[in-house]
Amino acid sequence: MKTLEMQRAHAVQAWNGLQNSARPVIYVGAGSCGLAAGAAEVIEAVEAYLAKKRIGADVLKVGCIGPCYLEPLVDVQMPGNPRISYSNVTAEVVRELFDSFFEKGEVFRRHLVGHFSENGFKGAPKFFEHPMLQRQVRIVLRNCGIIDPENVNHYLARDGYKGLEKCLWMPWSDVLEIVKNSGLRGRGGAGFPTWRKWLVCRETKSDTRYLICNADEGDPGAFMNRSLIEGDPHAVLEGMLIAAYTIGASKGFVYIRAEYPLAIQRLKSAIAQLRELGLLGRGILGSEFDFDISIKEGAGAFVCGEETALIASIEGKRGMPRTRPPFPAVAGLWGKPTIINNVETLGTLPNIIRNGAAWYSQYGTETSKGTKTFSLVGKLRRTGLIEVPLGMTVRSVVYDIGGGSVKGFKAVQTGGPSGGCLGEEFLDTPIDYEALGAAGSIMGSGGLIVLDRNTCIVDTAKYFLNFTQAESCGKCVPCRVGTRHLVNILERISQGKGEVSDLARLERLALAIKGGALCGLGQTAPNPVLTSLKYFRGEFLSHISDKRCPAAVCRDLVHYRIIKDKCTGCQRCVKICPTGAITGPRSEPHNLDMSMCIKCRSCYEICRFDAIAGDAIVIEPGA
Repeated sequence: MKTLEMQRAHAVQAWNGLQNSARPVIYVGAGSCGLAAGAAEVIEAVEAYLAKKRIGADVLKVGCIGPCYLEPLVDVQMPGNPRISYSNVTAEVVRELFDSFFEKGEVFRRHLVGHFSENGFKGAPKFFEHPMLQRQVRIVLRNCGIIDPENVNHYLARDGYKGLEKCLWMPWSDVLEIVKNSGLRGRGGAGFPTWRKWLVCRETKSDTRYLICNADEGDPGAFMNRSLIEGDPHAVLEGMLIAAYTIGASKGFVYIRAEYPLAIQRLKSAIAQLRELGLLGRGILGSEFDFDISIKEGAGAFVCGEETALIASIEGKRGMPRTRPPFPAVAGLWGKPTIINNVETLGTLPNIIRNGAAWYSQYGTETSKGTKTFSLVGKLRRTGLIEVPLGMTVRSVVYDIGGGSVKGFKAVQTGGPSGGCLGEEFLDTPIDYEALGAAGSIMGSGGLIVLDRNTCIVDTAKYFLNFTQAESCGKCVPCRVGTRHLVNILERISQGKGEVSDLARLERLALAIKGGALCGLGQTAPNPVLTSLKYFRGEFLSHISDKRCPAAVCRDLVHYRIIKDKCTGCQRCVKICPTGAITGPRSEPHNLDMSMCIKCRSCYEICRFDAIAGDAIVIEPGA
């Protein structure tokens, strides 16, 4: 205990010194979203500027703080002043930004987002009063974008591992009671009460128990787990230690897809730091608790997000699900009792233990307690990683946080490929496990994809079914064969070759798959089709009866033309057309050669003057 206390005292002193540094401190968002937006080049420009001007400053690489659409984010903290954040910073902007601070002694005005001071700061709003952030409640994300994820002292200085210390002074049953009273449910999708699964595992007689952190995040458009690990890996590891102590596990695994190299790098660094602090191995913090963690890199199979397939993969077998019971909590990894928890579930635990069950349960609804992270993506003004109390309405998330859609809200896909497509009538639906389930969708791990009026529902359903069909492990016939037939029917409809009877055929087949598939992924695969048919049947009928795609997306049912009296000759479409099908001089109406058009839709999307029309192609009966 004394060693960790001394380390924390040193960490707090260093952290306070950083906040009140006599040297400038530069923070750069270096999560995957920031790096994809050009943060690596920005860091190079920052370091080059500081070296050229011979300025002594600290440059910290932090994780994603949330508003990914503003990346790369660069924060400047001058001595005696608060940390001030700037958005969409490029290597070219760095010189102008830093000249303002270092040469002129002025706060740079362009690209300004806000400051991080608790008090006001002249000329700049507070960062967390930004429209995307002000309605959020950051619990599991509290450190993301704030600390250096590879510096354990930053985590320790912000109460890191205090939850673990508290646990080790308590019987495991008391820890379980706190988790029970908090109302925490598994954040991986099913929403099963965390404590109940733990209790089954703990009470199953065995000489060995295992704990697995499921970081195999495979939903298209989902990045909550990756961002948490990249921005605050120690929160997840502390959660694993707390969970392992409670269930009596001596060995843990982080199962993470190899496509997450930055998250893996930061996990490895954090685990090495834990070993140095004596927080892994035998007799942790002088207790009788022994625990160690290994990383298992998965090959990216979507099915390995299913717990029994994940277990098979760790055991060195092909990742395929098995029938249950027995459930993994009774007989899992190598036949031993095993708990599999999602990254967010584990990352939330230290906050619950440290602050208490009542504190956590004040957020959320009666049956869905706490907060939930979501990747808010799609046709929105503001996209990124968010954390909100469960029970917030779809409308609040889409409009208050996401800023709404430029071209009009049409629907939101919740729960990824296993979820459902919900239209405008569900805007006032609370986002919790029960309400989404009643609407025919699911919470899932937290993907929220917003669709606008230029999105085709048939095409969207086909996209998700293509994904689940390609990712099917093939073990059971309903999933392996059924999803292929669903895709075939959807393809016919999108080509204008469908029949009205196909709609009943889709429903029968989807319900057969739902009732007969072996695992949860197969059972939920038809959800996008079932909800789309239920709430957007008219759009399917347009494709079938009118041979028309209302959103002008399905290539076989649309051709594009330029409306001459609307075209300003701005040449945006000329520059983006990959085949050179659009020609014309600047400031004059352009021409579109349909013989060269591949219907990629790029011109339609980029035109600011609605000068590109997507017209229905008339398909004769029997064609």
